[in-house]
Amino acid sequence: MTLLRFFLLACLLTLSGCSSDDDKALQAKFDAFGTEIDVSLYGVDEATADKTVTLLEESFSGVNNTWHAWHPSVLTTINKSISEGKTIAVTPDVATLINQAKSLATASNNLFNPAAGKLFELWGFHQDDWFVSHPPPSEAAINEWLSVIPTMADIHINNGELTSDNPKVKLGFGGFAKGYAVDAAITILQNLGVTNAIVNIGGDLRAVGSHGKRPWIIGIRHPRKDGMMASIALKGDESVFTSGDYERFFEYEGIRYPHIIDPRTGLPARDATSVTVLHTNASEADAAATALLVAGQDWPQIAAAMGIDRVMLVRPDGQIELSPKMAERVRLINNANPPIIREIEKLTP
Repeated sequence: MTLLRFFLLACLLTLSGCSSDDDKALQAKFDAFGTEIDVSLYGVDEATADKTVTLLEESFSGVNNTWHAWHPSVLTTINKSISEGKTIAVTPDVATLINQAKSLATASNNLFNPAAGKLFELWGFHQDDWFVSHPPPSEAAINEWLSVIPTMADIHINNGELTSDNPKVKLGFGGFAKGYAVDAAITILQNLGVTNAIVNIGGDLRAVGSHGKRPWIIGIRHPRKDGMMASIALKGDESVFTSGDYERFFEYEGIRYPHIIDPRTGLPARDATSVTVLHTNASEADAAATALLVAGQDWPQIAAAMGIDRVMLVRPDGQIELSPKMAERVRLINNANPPIIREIEKLTP
């Protein structure tokens, strides 16, 4: 295990200046999930910080090793059993995560669909060199998958045993595992008595407490330009997760293919360039950001169904849409057009 030494960081993710040395936080970085994990702690000594981050590194590695979609893991073993029509025993922790994902999938009307692993395989996103240029899947291959559309409703867990009545199910938690890992990390911090911290995984994060006398202030990246398009001052215990078409994609013959796939069409989602969700729970924020990007202009209804009330969506034409409660919290930066405020509304029967 390699742990990077803590160092003083005066203004982590903060768009305002620091007033004194009292505002400094301790920061450490390590790699997991194929990205950089950034942990910042306020009000702890270096010995406590070193112990804390060692435990966090172990936690992230454990989640990654359990839920990796194509390297040998607990998840690949589960998927093998599903494809063979076999029953497999699962631990309570594994069952809890799968059942949580199942509930979120149902609430999102399956726009967040962790059972669609075979579709992501078709697109080449379940491999280490996913970013290398390659042809998209054929229309015939996509249509074959659409003829069955596996969902989390095909997964059943009873008395510690998992079964599926659809061999086309292949689980993948790329739109959820990061949030789950961040929630687990925050629980570790809280159990150790750390009350002021940020756990940031590739720009998605959960923050507790504050940065001294000031809140943690988070910058939100512009999906099409360099720099930030907004900032949010966090309050107490909140998560900020963003899904965008700029995060993972490959290009083929001049066309960009983003990694967020609409399970209704089998094609990349095209109705939004990014969605940012502010929520108390990182797992739910992670899943919701994915589902709302897929939903596009229908995002207010899906947000209502998922219990999400703070959303910022950027349309392909650059127009920003905000839920009323997000409008109260977000500060837009260099925004040429005023945002459109859209009410969170439930789907009509």
